[in-house]
Amino acid sequence: MTARLHAVEDGAPDGRVLVLGPSLGTDLGLFAAQVPALGDVLRIIRFDLRGHGGSEVIPGPCTMADLAADVLGLLDRLGVDRFHYAGVSIGGAIGQELALTVPDRLDRLAVIASAAQFADPPSWSVRAQQVREQGTGFLVPSRTGTWFSASWSEQHPEEADRLLQMLRATPAEGYAACCEAIGGFDVRDRLGKVSAPTLTVAGTEDPATTVEMVQLIAHQVPAAESIVVPGAGHLPNATHSDEVNAALRRHFL
Repeated sequence: MTARLHAVEDGAPDGRVLVLGPSLGTDLGLFAAQVPALGDVLRIIRFDLRGHGGSEVIPGPCTMADLAADVLGLLDRLGVDRFHYAGVSIGGAIGQELALTVPDRLDRLAVIASAAQFADPPSWSVRAQQVREQGTGFLVPSRTGTWFSASWSEQHPEEADRLLQMLRATPAEGYAACCEAIGGFDVRDRLGKVSAPTLTVAGTEDPATTVEMVQLIAHQVPAAESIVVPGAGHLPNATHSDEVNAALRRHFL
């Protein structure tokens, strides 16, 4: 079943479309720093994952193919045929799924702090169950050291709290269903079929999707380049936006 996604459009109305897909436990506000950096030329469409932000909550497990279908449903409603795509973590996995399933619609791809298979697949169903029982609040302390470093949080307390508030506000079922999509995702043997020119972005301090995991994508996709952001954790587009925005401009413009 396809979910109806909440989305916001910014930037150049007549520009080429760039779709931005957020990470697990965040919403479209994750890309606040990308809108002014890219919106002078591109028409930017930011969306909330199913069960996140303002998007519809659909109970039960889903797959990455389901999440990609959600995005295509959104774009069809907006009358968008061809598009660029950039996504963080699960958002980057959705981008890989789109590159493999609708290559005729996807022009260029950026995969940020993501993987072709996420670490410890069985653990994601365990986390899903924990969140269904306890809500997302118990995860908040562990995001420091994953999403961003403790020192970055101390230097940017308001921004850190803004990001963590997205997690606190995420419905438990929405988070849990997406956990199950992550646990079942594995396109390692299909990356050679990705035809879209691809940029990968990794953070040196990201324990969730390590540099090696992210660069595996760049090594396997035929037309790919990669950057590594020193000091960045799992949300480099938010914490190290200058470096990431410069790379995205080079790639998409």
